[in-house]
This record gives sequence, structure tokens and C-alpha cells, in this order.
Amino acid sequence: MRVTDGSITTRVLANLQRNVARSAQIQEHLSSGKQINRPSDSPTGTVSSMQLRGEQRINEQYSRNAADGLGWLDTVDNTLTQSLTQLNRARDLTIQSQSGTSTPQSREAIAVEIDNIRQQLIGASNTTYLGRPVFGGTTAGSSAYDSNGVYQGDDGQVLRTIGSNAQVRVGETGPNVFGDGTNSPDLFAVLEGLATGLRNNDTTALTAGQDDLDTASTQIKSVLSDVGARYNRVSQMSETALDRVVTLKSQISDVEDIDLPQTIMEMQLQETAYQAALAATAKVIQPSLIDYLR
Repeated sequence: MRVTDGSITTRVLANLQRNVARSAQIQEHLSSGKQINRPSDSPTGTVSSMQLRGEQRINEQYSRNAADGLGWLDTVDNTLTQSLTQLNRARDLTIQSQSGTSTPQSREAIAVEIDNIRQQLIGASNTTYLGRPVFGGTTAGSSAYDSNGVYQGDDGQVLRTIGSNAQVRVGETGPNVFGDGTNSPDLFAVLEGLATGLRNNDTTALTAGQDDLDTASTQIKSVLSDVGARYNRVSQMSETALDRVVTLKSQISDVEDIDLPQTIMEMQLQETAYQAALAATAKVIQPSLIDYLR
């Protein structure tokens, strides 16, 4: 087969162009820090990266949901703890009022304090988180109870998705906490009855009110225990989601990011190969008669 100068030149230039293209590709990897800059760089790697990033976004959303749920549950927990303190104070006052040394003036003073406790508890029942009442169910209103202690919310449940097929209730409904007067004593009505009993010196009403206070206190303690259990579950799921995000970031890095020392070595080898190719080309393509005629 006859080899001409033209064929030699064409082949040499094609090989040099491939070397330049390879160098440009390695330089792009070094400058971007990524081995996948477009889907054509690695179709299978692109698919894996998209799947991993999708799962990462899902777990990040789980983490945000869990953080919001912890905010709700923490607000409920603090409010119930303070409410129990107020109930204990009301119970102590009720027992004090039934001593044989009480006077109309002392009973009136106790009744006024119980009225204040009732108003404080109504205020606590309207505690909000991010502008929503935590004891109002899914109500769109700004409060769960009116000033008279009448429930204004609904029976809906505020849920947060914190994992795959995992939802947790983060809010409460007022009747479940403070009673509805049917299945459990209405706490606000009980306190109002105690104040009235004190002013009328009605020992029967005071005894019944004290029993109802104990029942209401037990109810709140039960809800508080349930809130604590849900808080622990959400906290654990939040940690799981965050750990999964860290793992996914590492896996994405394995797929997308370059191995810097290896890439630098490849770049140096490519530069050496290119210089050697240029030297070989200079020997293969010798000056012709045309070069001298110029």
C-alpha cells in the first residue's frame, strides 16, 4: 500500500486532535471538580446521580417536617406543663378553702385567684405556633377557645410526614386536653363552679369540684405522656433522615466528583503524551521541496 505525505499528515493531525480533546476533557474535570458535567459524560452515572439526588430531597423534606413537628410538640409540652402547675395551685386553694378557719373574705380572695387561674388557662389553651392554635385541631381561626372557655376549633388532626409511610400527630384538640363536659370534666366550667362554690360557701360543690380537678389533672398528664412519646419518635426519625442525607451526599460525591490526585496524574501523563506526539510528528513530517520554494 502506498503511503503519501497527505495521508500521513491527515492521520497525524487527527491523532493530535484526539490528544488535545482528551486534555480539554481532563481540564474541564479539574476546573469543575466533577466527572459528570453533562449526561453524555456518563449516562449510567447520570441516572444514578438523579436517583440519589431525588432520594436526598425526599429525606431533606422529612427532616424539615420533623423539625416543624418538634416545634409543635415542644409548644404543646410546655403549655401542658404550665397548665398542670396552675391546676395544682387551684387544687391547693380548694383544699385551703375547706379548712374550718376560712372566712367570707378569705373565700372571696381564693375565688378571685381561681378566676385568674381560669383566665390563664384559657389563655394557655389559645397558645399558637407559627400563628396556628396548637389545641384547635385544623381550624383556620386564630384561637381555639373564646374568652368564655367555649371551644372554637374542630376535631381535625395536624399531621406531619416524617418518613416513608410514617405520619405523626403534632397538634391536639382542646376537648381532648381540657375536657368536653361529656366524656371528661370541662376544666373551665369546673374552675368557674369552684369560684361560685367558694362565694356561696357550698362545701358539696367544692368537694365535687376538687374531684373534677383531679380528673382533669390526670387527663392532662395522660396527654403530656403521649406528647412526650411522639416527641421522642419524631426526634429519632429526624436523626435518621439527617443521617440518610449525609450518606446520600457521600454516594453522590462518589458518582459525580473526581478523584483529584488521580485526575492531576492523568493530566500530567496526557501533557507528556502530547509533547511526545508533537516530537514524533516533527520527525515524521519532514520539510519538502515546497517549503524551500517559499
